[in-house]
Amino acid sequence: MVMAQSLFITLKQQYPDCSIDVLAPAWSLALLERMPEVRAGIAMPLGHGQFGLAERYRLGKQLRHRYQQAVVLPNSWKSALVPFFAGIPKRTGYLGELRWGLLNDARRLDKQLLTMTVQRFVALAWPISVGQAPTYPLPSLAICAEQQQAVSEKFAISALDGKILGLCPGAEYGPAKRWPEEHFAEVARQMHRQGWQICLFGSDKDKAVAEQINQLSGDICRNFAGSTSLAEAVDLLSLTDAVVSNDSGLMHVAAALNKKLVAVYGSSDPGFTPPLNAKARIIDLKLECSPCFKRICPLGHNRCLTEIGPDQVLAALEA
Repeated sequence: MVMAQSLFITLKQQYPDCSIDVLAPAWSLALLERMPEVRAGIAMPLGHGQFGLAERYRLGKQLRHRYQQAVVLPNSWKSALVPFFAGIPKRTGYLGELRWGLLNDARRLDKQLLTMTVQRFVALAWPISVGQAPTYPLPSLAICAEQQQAVSEKFAISALDGKILGLCPGAEYGPAKRWPEEHFAEVARQMHRQGWQICLFGSDKDKAVAEQINQLSGDICRNFAGSTSLAEAVDLLSLTDAVVSNDSGLMHVAAALNKKLVAVYGSSDPGFTPPLNAKARIIDLKLECSPCFKRICPLGHNRCLTEIGPDQVLAALEA
């Protein structure tokens, strides 16, 4: 969703008067509310993997006569049904799962040309005839002072108590993307000795790993994992001075907040989904076995992550 903002910005640059509504999972609406280019977010009533033909038809009927174009980012066949049922005149997207007819502006994806996810999104704003990888604007989430003050007061955190380091140790994809807890804890200890406040961020699924990091560090962290809404987590991240993160959704959020960011990569490819932020520092060992894109290390050693030491991350933070 963060990378999709580059598409929204591009569309607004091309068509300044256009209105952009985004049909998306309900959990992501908090992000859309922080994208100035988006007029409204519409909650998708079906979860990931649900077909729900009747529900998609009803939603399509509700959206009729409201739009001139739909841009479909997922490649699945079912994701193109709502724009088709809505009768939207121009329906743009990649061919994906043989979507001829459902899409009438179907593109063939050239993975050799469009090597990055953000490029693939932004290319859909341009005519099919464009034969080169497009430039892309960087995502930029907008957080107002009132939102920052609200979370600062609710969670009793203030920059007056020292610089704030955000640690994002989760990665829902699997353990092959998670930097070891003891490494996060060592970074926390070292930065705390320098007078920094340490905050842990993540979803409810990250609560246990965040608590383990806090225990390993000597209980010096504020653990917000599982204790905030996504909107609150985003607004709290906007208060940080620097962030250390696995390759995760919160990494992309931190990048879109223009934070000084150290991104640790293991089984994934920083060339495919990098943090879109000029301040970001990527740490990737480039081992022969990586990126493998596996959830669990197929060789059983996780060297791509365990051999990235806390000293490397601390040096990147210092830089």
